[in-house]
Amino acid sequence: MTRVAPVELTLPATGARLAGLRAVPAASTSGAPRVLALHGWLDNALTWRAALDGLDGIEVVCIDFPGHGASPPRPPAARYHFDDYVFDVLGALDALGWDDAHLLGHSLGGAVASVTAAACPERVRSLSVVEGLGPLTAPSDRTAGNWRKAVRTARERPRRVHPDRASAVDARVRNSDLPRAAAERLAERGLDEVDGGWQWRHDQRLTWPSTQRYTEAQVLDLLAAIDAPTLCVLATPRSRLLPAGLMERRAAAVRNLHLVEIEGGHHVHMQQPDAVSRRIKDHIHVHDTGH
Repeated sequence: MTRVAPVELTLPATGARLAGLRAVPAASTSGAPRVLALHGWLDNALTWRAALDGLDGIEVVCIDFPGHGASPPRPPAARYHFDDYVFDVLGALDALGWDDAHLLGHSLGGAVASVTAAACPERVRSLSVVEGLGPLTAPSDRTAGNWRKAVRTARERPRRVHPDRASAVDARVRNSDLPRAAAERLAERGLDEVDGGWQWRHDQRLTWPSTQRYTEAQVLDLLAAIDAPTLCVLATPRSRLLPAGLMERRAAAVRNLHLVEIEGGHHVHMQQPDAVSRRIKDHIHVHDTGH
């Protein structure tokens, strides 16, 4: 088993704190590939726990994005804009003292890693994404409507308290393709016991509608700017969260991309950790040239 310990980072530019997990190879870490791993929306660093055993010999830091897992929420006046996650990633690299690293991301984390690779190619040795190549998009003629929806529905609501832990996990699984075993793993870092029961600790502002999104043309432009060798892992059959053909069209925009399909759902890396981590490990080692 890979040795995993908690880690806490203070981002130099803002002083914000990010919590996470650090997996260190049993042998000396000198010269070992360095990976920053990013989780999906409403998930946390434990999304990668099962895959870490297959990434032996690699130093992996899995962060909790702000408002997720054990990381504090953003300041009260802030919102959770997609672009800000990219600066969280750059801040995490700075806090670790890493000039560059391999980026690994699932879903939202894959989208963030993709844009980071496009924006700062000098800091990304390789890119590995699972079910997340580029961010969500919307047509430009929906901009006003998205703003109105965001203003109308963005409000604090009483947090739901579930009578027991099992009920809280049931709520996370309901209406999703997240396997219960995966939800149980995420709950280890995402649930709090409170008066009257159990409560998911993620910041409720994460569920507020976005004021605006990129257009698909903008995302394709970003993907075309990625220099890092890229591995894209997609679940088969295709997840209902991803429109048919979308990821294939995006993958075609990346110059140096290898597409892999593995049987499972949107959290395929938690369902098939050995198969996914083996592909990721091979990709990283091929494209790691020392520090």
